[in-house]
Amino acid sequence: MKIIIDADACPKQVLQICAQAARKYGILLHTVASFNHNIISHHHTTVGNGPQETDLAVINMTQAGDIVITQDWGLAALVLGKNAAAVSPAGRIYRPDTIEFLLEEREIKARLRRGGGRTKGPRKRKTNDDERFAAALHKVIREQKELFQ
Repeated sequence: MKIIIDADACPKQVLQICAQAARKYGILLHTVASFNHNIISHHHTTVGNGPQETDLAVINMTQAGDIVITQDWGLAALVLGKNAAAVSPAGRIYRPDTIEFLLEEREIKARLRRGGGRTKGPRKRKTNDDERFAAALHKVIREQKELFQ
C-alpha cells in the first residue's frame, strides 16, 4: 500500500497530513506534479505541464490497495476502477456508488461553462477542512489495511 498525491493542486496542509499519516502507518508516500510546482518529497515524480500528464503518471503507478489524493473526479473514477481508494483534499471519500453522479455533475458544469455560463470555484480552505481530511484519510487507511492485508 502507498499513498499517491496528485500534487498539482494539493494544499500544503494536505501534503503535511499525508506525510504524518504515512510515517504513522509505515506507508510509502509518492507525490506527482508538473515541473511548474515546487514539491519537496522523498518520492516525487515530476512530469511535463501537459493537461493530463500528472493524472496519467498517478494512474500508472496506482495499484490495488493504494490510496490516491486528488480533487479530480475523473482520476478518482479511474483509481476506483483499479480497486484502489481515492480521497479529495476536502475530505470526501470517493466511493464506487457515488462517483458516477459526480462525473455527471462535472459534465453538466462543463456544458454550462462552454455555453458561457459560470460556476463557483472552491471556497477558501479552513482549519476544519484539514481535520475532515485527516479523519477521512485515517479511515481509508484502516479500510484498505483490512481489505488488503
